Amino acid sequence: MSMRELAVLGTASQAPTRYRNHNGYLLRWDDEVLLFDPGEGSQRQLLHTGISATDLTRICVTHFHGDHCLGLPGIIQRLSLDRVPHPVAVHFPAGGAEYFARLRHASSFYETAELRVEPIDADGQRITLGIGTLEARRLRHPIETYGYRLVEPDGFRALPEKLSAYGITGPAVGELLRVGHLDVGGRRVTRDEVSAPRPGQRFAFVMDTGLCDEVYALAELADLLVIESTFLESEAALAAEVGHLTAAQAARVAAESGVRTLLLTHFSQRYADPRRFADEAREHFAGDLVVAEDLMTVPVPPRRVASAG
Repeated sequence: MSMRELAVLGTASQAPTRYRNHNGYLLRWDDEVLLFDPGEGSQRQLLHTGISATDLTRICVTHFHGDHCLGLPGIIQRLSLDRVPHPVAVHFPAGGAEYFARLRHASSFYETAELRVEPIDADGQRITLGIGTLEARRLRHPIETYGYRLVEPDGFRALPEKLSAYGITGPAVGELLRVGHLDVGGRRVTRDEVSAPRPGQRFAFVMDTGLCDEVYALAELADLLVIESTFLESEAALAAEVGHLTAAQAARVAAESGVRTLLLTHFSQRYADPRRFADEAREHFAGDLVVAEDLMTVPVPPRRVASAG
């Protein structure tokens, strides 16, 4: 049975607090396990998730500010310590290749893990995965920064009553959905006659950025949007100056982009009460709203249901 869920390793921005570890987000999506922006302490936080470093298949770094990458040395060394038997891809802004090289070899260890280093060097770059497409979009921040979104292809779901009417069962169902038609009793039955569209799921990850078109492009129709809300609207001028979002801005993006579940995170240490982020966001977004807490797990919502026509 497939599992699609997000484990939050940390929710702090520049400085961790007693209750918030530095950034870190772990997305389990069927057989892929993607680690986003491992900040300091991510290796230890990982122990609380039930997922080991051996499970990781891909690491995605948005940019090379410390709260988004200083956990890389520990994670990379752990891959070798645990002798991970499969390659692990690593994506990061190409302009930060020197930072990645330093973090990768920050201390002496015997490297046995196979890292596939695949930098992002263009806005809109797409990486084809077995589960869909991973797309990177350039964000607005003082240094080169990319957000990511994972898009599953649209498919079809079989309608049992329609299949039964044509006497189609067993492996023939899969063949019909895959090929698009099946000859049954001297008649050609098409996929459209016995199925309905099954929209693919979408996950979006938006970290440090000012408001820009690329934020909306990443968030479009996301089933789960993980987005920074470093500041509240009372500090909107400061947010714009340093390339960050407010909770209100993140919520408006989600509302205008058709997001189903909005997860706010990356909170400034100046705010002790997370309810303030929820209160501000709720004024603009009516969908499922989550104010992230360290070590919480959030499921990706079930697929949208399309009309059978």
